[in-house]
Amino acid sequence: MHLTRKKDRHFILMILPVLLIGLVALFLAGGVNKGQAELEISRPADNCTSILVGKLASTDGSTMTTHTCDCGLCDWTWRHVPAADHKAGEKRKIYHISQFKTWPPQEGLKWDLYKKDFTGLEIPEVPHTYAYHHGMFGYLNENQVAIGESTIGVVRKLENQTPTPAFDITMLTIIAMERATTAREAIKIMGELAEKYGYGFHDSGEMLAIADPNEVWIFEIMPVGPLWTPKSGKPGAVWCAQRVPDDEVSVCPNESRIGEIDLNRPDYFMASPNVISCAVENGLYDPKSGQPFNWKKAYSPINESAQSSQGRYQRLWRFFDLVAPSLKLSPSTPNMDLPFSVKPDRKLSVEDVINFTRDRSYGTPYDPTTGIRGGPFKNPNYYRQTRTICDSRAEYTTVTQSRGWLPNPVGGLVWISFGSQDTACYMPFYAGITDLPKSFSIGDHWVLNRDSARWAFDYVDYHTQVIYSEAIKDVQAAQQKYEKAIIDQIPEIDRQAAELYKKSPKEAARFLTGFCLNNAQTAVKAWWALGDQLLVKYNHLYQYDVEKRSYNRRFPSFPSIWQKAVQAIDIMLEPEEKK
Repeated sequence: MHLTRKKDRHFILMILPVLLIGLVALFLAGGVNKGQAELEISRPADNCTSILVGKLASTDGSTMTTHTCDCGLCDWTWRHVPAADHKAGEKRKIYHISQFKTWPPQEGLKWDLYKKDFTGLEIPEVPHTYAYHHGMFGYLNENQVAIGESTIGVVRKLENQTPTPAFDITMLTIIAMERATTAREAIKIMGELAEKYGYGFHDSGEMLAIADPNEVWIFEIMPVGPLWTPKSGKPGAVWCAQRVPDDEVSVCPNESRIGEIDLNRPDYFMASPNVISCAVENGLYDPKSGQPFNWKKAYSPINESAQSSQGRYQRLWRFFDLVAPSLKLSPSTPNMDLPFSVKPDRKLSVEDVINFTRDRSYGTPYDPTTGIRGGPFKNPNYYRQTRTICDSRAEYTTVTQSRGWLPNPVGGLVWISFGSQDTACYMPFYAGITDLPKSFSIGDHWVLNRDSARWAFDYVDYHTQVIYSEAIKDVQAAQQKYEKAIIDQIPEIDRQAAELYKKSPKEAARFLTGFCLNNAQTAVKAWWALGDQLLVKYNHLYQYDVEKRSYNRRFPSFPSIWQKAVQAIDIMLEPEEKK
């Protein structure tokens, strides 16, 4: 039914302000980018989000970290690296490992080919290196040391894109996995290596969420400029770390999170010896100003809020509003002024944290499906102005748990999901397992491979995008069956594994490895089948009933606001002689 001319004009008058606001938003976005250049800040392209949970802020006493590896073109493969003993005098080769570089599958796998980029540096090997699981970074070792990552950027003058620095962030996390028994030890290992041998080349400002069963820390590291050399006698990196209070939670959404520091409180702050002097030397902080030194304001200032950025920088505010709505934090508060961490209104479970990684800011001013933003099927991936925690560019997402009341091989867990969080399934992998699924170690974006686990989840995601508001219900039902059921089963698996561990650590490892591999195989197989089901069920944008061998001719029902918007735009675009 067509609108009358009078109603047409009325609706156009109503929708024009919305269209104008959108144009203004685009213009302002360009203005913001210009301002960024003037500030000479190297900003990340709105990628990874990392959540941190202290042990007294969780329901079961575990510390937790997350990492949404939001890249869109990076390697997604995973490996297990076994523990090893080393002879006296052995050396550990150091490689440049780009977060973004990949090779065609016919040439080989990234975690074999990266060794072509040897830095020329060999450092003394330690007598024993620990077993760990790694993807883009090292994520969990056998001591329950866990890591999440988020790129935060740095003032441009401190970038060092020369090959002189031997370490980038990936290599640092791998060495930490091999050598650390605690979060603090991991921080010291990475900090000292970066100071001595230099940090940068592939990476600029980076943040790591680092946890063990007792503590969780935010560790931030920056290069010190392109002129640095080991012969300078100065540290080749500047870094700082702050501990999240045990009963609080924090988040890093590609923004530096550490503010004022107090190195007289070593239980809560650690830093390189040049933490202040580097800022002074580079004109980033004036001690005579009378202002206290502020790490993020010196090295990586981002002067935005959720409101001023029209939702591009709303993840920080959104997370705190999710976990502590009682604080009534305003989206207009500059992100630099939001707290480092907060006490959640209620303790968080691993299921809560998994759900946070799927958050799309629904019901807020930054809801990507409001009005016609999401199209006829409320698809949150159409409107890209708002950057939500859940992101369709995710290679994979991790949630780690470190649990002190269990033996290390049983207490450590990394939950892995592939692709966009909202259409994926989290699968658990214990610290003590001796292998990861073969399907996790292969595949890339440019070659469809049905032997690659990641492609099963992309297959589902692709079919969900077509008719999101309906297909996501089928995905969520599968998540209840293959994810929620496993979350509920973990306490029993823990109990059985802990009992086995008392008798035989090897038997416990065998039991846990079998459980994790079988569960992953089941989930991957289920997602391939789910993709087929979605293709058949919503074929031709109808709803096909397989059991009844019929289809719903009146399906789907398009939202009236979307239909009116289409009609209004049609009228605006009509040739003048027809009006």
